[in-house]
Amino acid sequence: MKKANKWRLGVVALASVMVLGACGGGGNSTDSSGGTDKGTDSSAAGGKKYSVALVTDTGGVDDKSFNQSAWEGMQAWGNENGIKKGVGGYNYFQSQNASDYANHINTAVNNGFQTIFGIGYLLKEDIQKGAQQNPDTNFAIVDDEIADMDNVVSATFADHEASYLAGIAAAYMTKTNTVGFIGGAEGPVIDRFEAGFNKGVNDTAEKLGKKVEVKNQYAGDFSAPDKGKSIAASMYNGGADIIFHASGGTGVGVFAEAIAKNEQKTEAELKDEQVWVIGVDRDQEADGAFTTKDGKKANCTLTSTLKGVGAAVQDISNRAMNGEFPGGEHLTYALKDGGVDLTAGVISEEAQKAVDEAKQGIIDGDIEVPEKP
Repeated sequence: MKKANKWRLGVVALASVMVLGACGGGGNSTDSSGGTDKGTDSSAAGGKKYSVALVTDTGGVDDKSFNQSAWEGMQAWGNENGIKKGVGGYNYFQSQNASDYANHINTAVNNGFQTIFGIGYLLKEDIQKGAQQNPDTNFAIVDDEIADMDNVVSATFADHEASYLAGIAAAYMTKTNTVGFIGGAEGPVIDRFEAGFNKGVNDTAEKLGKKVEVKNQYAGDFSAPDKGKSIAASMYNGGADIIFHASGGTGVGVFAEAIAKNEQKTEAELKDEQVWVIGVDRDQEADGAFTTKDGKKANCTLTSTLKGVGAAVQDISNRAMNGEFPGGEHLTYALKDGGVDLTAGVISEEAQKAVDEAKQGIIDGDIEVPEKP
């Protein structure tokens, strides 16, 4: 295994991904098997020829979270290089359940895609098997590590660091002194979100001289909006006024519940009674828009943790296309690399100052954030 390589996410790469932020739904034109544009000319006039594909977990490319960010990064890569969607260019294979992973990987290989991404740690085993069976194809596992394979690059993120900042924001902004965390499925990745968030809340509450309770619960699924809505309703009804979700498509239900509660209030009532959501992986401000009982436009996204999944996909695709595929490497994207972050959102100036100070403290090594709850 090569020594871990830490790469700074470029501002240009991140910007190009954000421009495509509303394009995640564009994947709806393909079915779960992907590759519906077989036979099309995949490169624009003068464009480069290279092909990449991603296999989603069950969240799908319109999950408004992790998978969507990856797909947006791939779209940005294609746009940047004059490469079109389809076989011979770039495409996605959307999984409905875990049994789809291996089939989609095999289909992508058979369709000649040169680099294949497995989006999410749930695909680790199938990506590893696919790489063993196809040594001449490049593979990437995102959010996990596959060691000692020269045709596999691993990309992980310091989610606990961004989650710590989210915990600071929550502790400053809560009015009920009760906040919640909703995870998708338990595992090392979501452990990092829970651990960082809880630590950020607890450290900040101690600093502010108050006690803030954190309710932690898992849906056991990354694509179950109904479960997300039900858990959020229980937390909000139990006194929480802010919920941080790290649950992929399940988080759609968290937003739905927050919006439903807020829409029952007038603009004046919301000043003291609004409930909030902290988004994950990408800026989820648009997902929190709602209209108050008296017809005023409002939003319930407090802030969002950012995870440069799309920019990582873009970076690895470019390296592979240029003959520099980082096979055997483990790329780590952290706060100091610009790989994770927290949006400004609508948190107070005081909270933002505390977030900024903590961010620098983490970068300097003065604040150590745990990765396990």
